[in-house]
Amino acid sequence: MENPNKQLEQFKKLIGQKLDKMPSMAGNWLGGTLLEIEKGFIKVSYTITPAMCNPAKILHGGVASLMMDDVIGIANFATGSEYLMTSINLNVDFLSSAKIGENVEVSAKLVRSGTNLNHWDAVITKDSGKLVAKASSNMIKTHVKLSELGF
Repeated sequence: MENPNKQLEQFKKLIGQKLDKMPSMAGNWLGGTLLEIEKGFIKVSYTITPAMCNPAKILHGGVASLMMDDVIGIANFATGSEYLMTSINLNVDFLSSAKIGENVEVSAKLVRSGTNLNHWDAVITKDSGKLVAKASSNMIKTHVKLSELGF
């Protein structure tokens, strides 16, 4: 059996809590609640606020993209890499809308883990199960050690 890593264990302690004290200020603004996290999988819930919406009062595409990018980033961090990894792309499909006050869940799954590149898929779903958006992203290993950043 594989030993759990330090980053994953830190996040497991946050299950059920609001993610508003993370290194990502943009992620803190989103104010999601961590529902599940395992190596290679994460689920975070959000309530759509007016500030997250476009003029039509539905979830802004940029905010939906931010949600998925941030959740992928957290889950990738929890894989236990010694090095900082960063997004090199984010491909998003917007499939339906989410309105002010609605709750959504963002989940991400690690599709492939390589030496230098991790590939992720993410989805945003409403409580009804309806798919709001989906994304795929590649995270690339940098030369910056997480220990140099204080992690």
